[in-house]
Amino acid sequence: MKRVVFNQKGGVGKSTITCNLAAISAAQGLRTLVVDLDPQGNSTHYLLGDAAEGAGPGLADLFEQTLALRFEQRPSQGYAQPTPFPDLFLLPSSPRLEELMSKLESRHKIYKLREALDELDETFDQIYIDTPPALNFFTLSALISADTCLIPFDCDDFSRRALYALLDSVDEIRADHNPALRVEGIVVNQFQPRASLPQKLVQELRDEGLPILPAYLSASVKIRESHQSARPMIHLDARHKLTQEFIALHQHLTG
Repeated sequence: MKRVVFNQKGGVGKSTITCNLAAISAAQGLRTLVVDLDPQGNSTHYLLGDAAEGAGPGLADLFEQTLALRFEQRPSQGYAQPTPFPDLFLLPSSPRLEELMSKLESRHKIYKLREALDELDETFDQIYIDTPPALNFFTLSALISADTCLIPFDCDDFSRRALYALLDSVDEIRADHNPALRVEGIVVNQFQPRASLPQKLVQELRDEGLPILPAYLSASVKIRESHQSARPMIHLDARHKLTQEFIALHQHLTG
């Protein structure tokens, strides 16, 4: 299963959702891979901490190989790096991805990620793909590669307005490049149950028939500690309310 976490808006929790769902998957004994397509490398830093700076070879090396800029040829599995957590692996990001994007676009390498992930799908039970906050080459590559798409929604009116265009983009990619792609659901993030606006926005989206997932993720300062310590919530505090919400979301997705 290849699952992409996608939203063109920044700051909606893509990396946090990606890494925490993947960490739960691995903690349950599933061999799990995180693919960090964002040159900012938030997922890479979240899972590796200070070791992120020296992580590699990673995605930039894999893409360089597709451009024949590297003499060394290795299978896609050779780019998946272990993390400190059992059964959890990472295809790390790099700022070099930004430099490579125009070269990959000009040489029409939009399907190369799908080829690599199809190969990795034989090794891993679950693959989670983190994407940049833009509809660019890497995001398109991810949506072309994935089986399903998760869309984080952070309960404000700007996010709501962007949501409709985002769903149209997914429909267009499905029609043109990946007919098997389906929207698995919209993840309500930073939810404040006692505030009226988030409840109103989510209910209105439900009334419109949008696929709002039933497990909401609460706003919590604990997630900052999780980021700072480079430990997903399941490893930081398994009993915390937010951890249990991530577990409930994972359970809903995996049945």
